[in-house]
Amino acid sequence: MEEISLILKKMLIDSVERNRADGILLSGGLDSAILASIDPKLKAFTISLESYGRDIEFSKDVVNLLGMEQLHLNIGIDQAIETVPKVIKILKSFDPAIPNDLPVYFGLMEAKKKGINDIMTGDGSDELLAGYSFMQDIPDLKKYIERISQRMFFNSNIIGDFLGVDIKQPYIDKELLDFALSIDKQWKIREENGRVFGKWILRKAFENNLPDHFIWQDKRPLEVGSGMSKLREIISDKVSDEEYKENDSNIKFYNKEHFYYYKIYKNLFGEIPKPKQGENECPGCKTGLPDGAFHCRLCGWVRDIDEK
Repeated sequence: MEEISLILKKMLIDSVERNRADGILLSGGLDSAILASIDPKLKAFTISLESYGRDIEFSKDVVNLLGMEQLHLNIGIDQAIETVPKVIKILKSFDPAIPNDLPVYFGLMEAKKKGINDIMTGDGSDELLAGYSFMQDIPDLKKYIERISQRMFFNSNIIGDFLGVDIKQPYIDKELLDFALSIDKQWKIREENGRVFGKWILRKAFENNLPDHFIWQDKRPLEVGSGMSKLREIISDKVSDEEYKENDSNIKFYNKEHFYYYKIYKNLFGEIPKPKQGENECPGCKTGLPDGAFHCRLCGWVRDIDEK
């Protein structure tokens, strides 16, 4: 274990060096806090929705500890909702994960305004090192991670391309990615002090870089930490029961919020594109999916982990 931990630490430090940036999207979660501890000269950008979420609390602790410069942007509810169509237009998607993309959009926008064109993110750590709680129940985790690693792509790249901001992602640097795939499940998901943690080996690798309350913190989805998840109930209330029940679409909506995003998408782009030759039909929205795809970028449909 110690050897794996040391190799992982050196590889991530080297990856940060290869993926130099001027700024970082800093939530104060494990992944971004570790990157900040490797390069505290990065300017931190943190986004919050009014008084919701805990990212500002954790991120301020990180910047104070490391002596970093931080820009905290507090977004109002109306401003966030008004920005939803802009993000849908950029992503060409009505995936219900939109609240997760809003803090990325605001953070990259602010960086661009400040003249910063290279931003580091913690993308890929959860996927490669089993940071999501549902991964604890996957029987063949190695095969699952290998499969998703082949199609791994993040909306931060799309938003960054649109805004002209270069996204640096040290966790999915080729050398580190290959090593992460070789790490056994027992070192990714493991018990510590009576609790089970994902990304266990990453936590152990950097436990001397940061205090315990950073290293052993729970996973906070970006939308939760930033407070953007508060928008879900507000947006759902914008769709009446009657409108939701009587919509004539053959799309499988998860809820009213999902339908709200679709209405914006349809107004922007029109009808759902049909599958092209050689593509499979998405069970959610009937668009085309490449063979072996486990996630539809258009509607957000996700294949069950037990499906072949």
